[in-house]
Amino acid sequence: MMKYFAASDGARLAYRDEGEGLPLLALSGLTRNGTDFDYLAPHLSALYPEGVRLIRLDYRGRGGSDRTGSDSYTVPREAQDALELLDHLGLDSAAVLGTSRGGMIGMYLVAVARARLRGLCLNDVGPALNHAGLARIKDYVGRNPAARDHADLARKLPNAMPEFANVPESRWLQEAQRHSVETEQGLRNNYDPALRESFLAAFEGPEIDLWPLFDLAAGLPLALIRGANSDLLSPETAAEMRRRRPDMVFAEVPNRGHIPFLDEAEALSAIRDWLRLIA
Repeated sequence: MMKYFAASDGARLAYRDEGEGLPLLALSGLTRNGTDFDYLAPHLSALYPEGVRLIRLDYRGRGGSDRTGSDSYTVPREAQDALELLDHLGLDSAAVLGTSRGGMIGMYLVAVARARLRGLCLNDVGPALNHAGLARIKDYVGRNPAARDHADLARKLPNAMPEFANVPESRWLQEAQRHSVETEQGLRNNYDPALRESFLAAFEGPEIDLWPLFDLAAGLPLALIRGANSDLLSPETAAEMRRRRPDMVFAEVPNRGHIPFLDEAEALSAIRDWLRLIA
């Protein structure tokens, strides 16, 4: 069930809060929302029998949250929203699972609020991102899918995403349904088109060295999941992350690009091992 809270600037933000046990704050990708973790959710009780409380935030401008304008669609603001959600729920700390953009927010949180994190799991993201992958995102962010309806988009996705293999047709339909809405004019994204302006400002701005943020996670239970065909997180970056953190749980998911769905056997195994480190 969707719930809502008011951020410090008055924005009405949507979230889901399900289960009992270890608080797990799940932060989604750039254009996505809490449904990113629908595929993982049914497996959590088996991965961590002691119980997991899955908390999923829809960033401002995405999903069920208020659209507050491109200037507010930034990692620091979204990180602040995540902390305010924990405050709203009365939680001193939580484990953080960050997919793509969510992982960047997670690394930022390590720098500004380390005591609030019990651990960090990064899904196909790291402190260095491939320009080719960012350029691909630049091409589609803020633009509606060229499809009549969900079924039409589901048919087109396998050709549009050749880095993914062995994906059942039903999964492509689920992806279409989770990230777009049907209208009389065709499909529309379920996020604010102004997100494109925010992304372009970051894409065209100076490069930021995120390795210091990654290094600040020293001592925190850490995990990295990489899609074997990812164009955003290179094998070289993943190898350097592992060199700096030899204790980091690591899994590479075959037949997946950016981003793994997180219900693959390799991803589930890594998340299980990471959760056990936190306990």
